[in-house]
Formats: sequence, structure tokens, C-alpha cells
Amino acid sequence: MTATNTSADLIAAARAWRDDDPDATTRGELDSLIGGVEAGSDRARDELADRFSGMLEFGTAGLRGALGAGPNRMNRSVVIRAAAGLIAYLRSEGQAGDDPLVVIGFDARYNSDVFARDTASVVVAAGGRALLLPKPLPTPVLAFAIRHLGADAGVMVTASHNPPQDNGYKVYLGDGSQIVPPADAQIAAHIAAVPSVASVPLAPDGWETLGEGLVQDYVDAVVTVVDPDSPRDLHCVHTSLHGVGHGTVAAAFLQAGFELPTPVDEQAVPDPDFPTVAFPNPEEKGAIDLALNQARTQRCDLVIANDPDADRCAAAVLDPGFGDWRMLRGDEVGALLGAHIVDRGVQRGDVFANSIVSSRLLAAIARAAGIRHEETLTGFKWISRVDGLRYGYEEALGYCVAPHLVRDKDGVSAALLLAELAATLKAEGRHLTDVLDDLALVHGVHATDSFSVRVSDLTETEAVMRQLRHAPPTSVAGTAVTRVDDLSAGDGGLPPTEGLRYYLADESRIIVRPSGTEPKVKVYLEVIEPVPAAGDLAASRAAAADRLAAIRAEFERLTALR
Repeated sequence: MTATNTSADLIAAARAWRDDDPDATTRGELDSLIGGVEAGSDRARDELADRFSGMLEFGTAGLRGALGAGPNRMNRSVVIRAAAGLIAYLRSEGQAGDDPLVVIGFDARYNSDVFARDTASVVVAAGGRALLLPKPLPTPVLAFAIRHLGADAGVMVTASHNPPQDNGYKVYLGDGSQIVPPADAQIAAHIAAVPSVASVPLAPDGWETLGEGLVQDYVDAVVTVVDPDSPRDLHCVHTSLHGVGHGTVAAAFLQAGFELPTPVDEQAVPDPDFPTVAFPNPEEKGAIDLALNQARTQRCDLVIANDPDADRCAAAVLDPGFGDWRMLRGDEVGALLGAHIVDRGVQRGDVFANSIVSSRLLAAIARAAGIRHEETLTGFKWISRVDGLRYGYEEALGYCVAPHLVRDKDGVSAALLLAELAATLKAEGRHLTDVLDDLALVHGVHATDSFSVRVSDLTETEAVMRQLRHAPPTSVAGTAVTRVDDLSAGDGGLPPTEGLRYYLADESRIIVRPSGTEPKVKVYLEVIEPVPAAGDLAASRAAAADRLAAIRAEFERLTALR
């Protein structure tokens, strides 16, 4: 679908879409906007033009966008077309035969259950088999179910940690991993070939709604990530940030032998409005404040937070050096889990992996353990496909600690393994921060930071990247740039992706890349500061922080649009 130019063209396109829309609510939205345009409202015209600026793009993240009427929004029309394109792909390029099996999950966001049933309806009408998860559940339950049930594909209706007005449609193939090229483009081509929603057959029933046994199968599997003989004395506060993780996390902790985590009651029940947080992402400032406040007022060893679909896991600790509870960075949790897995025992052929925007500390841990490490493009669709993967993570709070069970990030199994580590250390009179100190003494302080340059639209992200290519820095914060990788050209041995990577003479690293889902450019920073002796740790951390701040200030200037 191409953008329309005149008001008459816009109204004609809107009426055609409205007449093909199966949902009364979104049809009403379009009627209201059409009426506003006809009445001469510039605001209504701009809104309608945005909704018809093109079809919501299907890519390696599937679909994700704001709920509403029109092709550039998440709605039943777009989802039905996507489901029809997926089933057509499975019966052709996907080689699933005439009766592909698709398992479908959904979270508690607005219309997630509706979109899931529409998908099941399309699959059944096309001659396939559809298995619907029994209730709103974490994304890793769906990812687990694909291989567990021998499905040809899986669909998870979720917008993960996006704001309340969004929803999304995540697609997995039969290997249990998210789609990657060329499958994404092939599915998108099949979606584009759907002439209308009215042309897509819909079955009134015929799909199977799975029972609670599937959830129990998942819990039975993930509790095996912890050693049955390891310590269990640990008091946790847990928040699911109004998402769907509370019940599954509680069941997993109890079955694994841990004390039931104390919930943040205000955030334990799924609520698509996410009323207590400005943005339902544990990384965002203030998102886990209620959990931290609860930890300060009761007996607590660890705070665990999941994002709304529970595929990510955040943690906070009482840090003596900080003098208060603080949230651990994703890279810190990634290193802690990696070190714990090494201590538990790794084998020849095991591989650790993380994305290019994550810290290089995991590579150092793997090297010291004598196992291979791989660096991948951003996203678990790449990490999960590393041959021999034993453990993979990404700095944005995603951890794959049991790839033989879930070939994606999994906030439930990661929480269990982190709890095991914390309980083991507690039995020894130590803390997670002590392990971070140990790692710094051996491998140096790996200090990381990131920030985003938010812009009004995607064309401005392209302008930021052009600006950096046109005038590349030769030094940053007084240190020479020794290497520049243009990731779009495949520099560094990775498949081409938009981004730039800079290495400085002092081993600092900067990566700049556009976000795949939002109009912003993300900048990732890392410095490595040696620690000569234990008594130098505080000074090394201070020096690393100073270097990091100076590099950030420089790149905030370099990435500002001029």
C-alpha cells in the first residue's frame, strides 16, 4: 500500500479499508476520521494520513505498532492478513505440507486474545491445525511449546515492554527460534499478496485450546536449570510490571524449592493500562521503584523484575558500595550468569554468545574457561541460532540459559538461575556484588552505558547515521580512534546491518545503530580499565566511570542533529 496524496484519495482509501474491516470498533474509528477530514479538520487529515502511510511493516520482529484502525496500525485486518501470509509461507517455502501445525500464545494486552483467535481461525480455515495456549502467558512458554509439541511455527501476540497503546505479532518457525532473513521477507511477500480480508477464509471453530498441562510441562522443564542440591535459602521480591509473569514465576520458584517470592501486589495482576509505571520496561527509570521500596522495608536478598511478557529479567541488589538498592545493568547480570554456568561446569564444544552491543566481559569469561565465544547481530533471533550454544545474552535484559528448552530469551529460567547463584553466595556469606568484584579483578572493569537519540521519524535516524559517516571522528574524548567498522558493509565479519562501531586506542568501544522498532538511534559504550591489585578496584572503577562519562558526552554531541 502506498501513501495517498490528496484528501479525496485518502478518503477513498479509508473507505475501501473500512468496508473490508471485520471489526465494528475500528470501522467506527475510520468513520469518525473520514468525517473529520470531510469537515476540513487538519488534525483528522494528519491522523488518517499517518494510518494510511503504508502497511505496518512485517520484519524479523514480526509486527509491532499502535492499536487502531488502518493499515499502519495493529488491528484485526492487519493480523488476519499476517496470519494468511504465514500459513501460505508454511505451505510453500516453509515446506510444512498441507496441514501445518501452529501453536499460538498471547499476553494480556488489549486485543491480544482476539488477535490470537483470529490467527487460529485463519490457520484452521486454511487446512492447518491450530493450538491455542489456555490463557495469557509469558512469551517463553510459547517458545517452549513450539518444539515441545512439534509445531511447524508459533505466533506470540505481544508487544513485550512497549507502551500500553501498542501490540505486536511475533513469529517463530519450527526450530523454536524467531524468524530471520530470508523467511521474514518471504512471509511479508505472502502477506502483501493477500488482496483483502474478505478473501481470507475464517473458521468459526476447530482449533484446540491447550490445557494447563502445557504450562506444567514448561515449569517441569525450566526448574531443571538449577541444581537440585544447591542452596535455596533466599528471600526475593518479584514484580511482573502488570504483565503475565507472576503466576509462572511463582510456580517455578516453588517447584524448584525456593521460598515463594514476595510480589509487588500493585503490579502482580495483569493490567493492559500498566497504571503504576510510565513505561512498562524494567530498564526505564522508575519502573521498579515499587519493588525497590518494598525491598527496603522487609527482609530481602534479591529483587527480580520481569517485563510484561516475562521474556526479560532484571535484578536489583543491596550494594554496599552504593549504599542502597540498585538495579544491576543487563551486562552485569549477563556476566554473573555466565560465570555461574562456568562454575557449574561446561563441556568441550559449549559456546557462549552475546550480541555486538553487549559487553566483551562474557568473551573474556569464556576465553578463561577454554570455550568458544561468538558475537552476533542484535537480537535473540541471531543468538539462539549459534551452533553449540550453551548460554547467550543481550544487554537489554535478555538471557538464554537453557537453549535446549527455549531457543529465545527467557525471563523465568534466568530468574531461577540467578536466584540459585544468589542463594549459593548467601550460604557462603557472600553477595552478587562480590562476584562482580572477582570478575573485575581477573578481567578488568568492564563499564558499560547506553543512551538513545530520540527523533520524530525514521528519516531522522538515517540523517544521524549519514552525519556520522560524512564526518567520522578521529578521536573521542582525547583518545584516538584506531578502527571503524561500517556494519552495513559487513565489516567485522557479521552479516550486514545498519550501524557503526568504533574502537579507541585504550580499548574503549562505541556502537551506534538505529532502533529496529522505534524512531531513535541507540548508542552503546564500553570501556575496560585494568585492576592492578585488589586495593585498586575502587580507583579503577572511578577511572572507568570518568572515561565512560567523557565518551558519552562526546557522542551526545556527535549524534545531535545539526
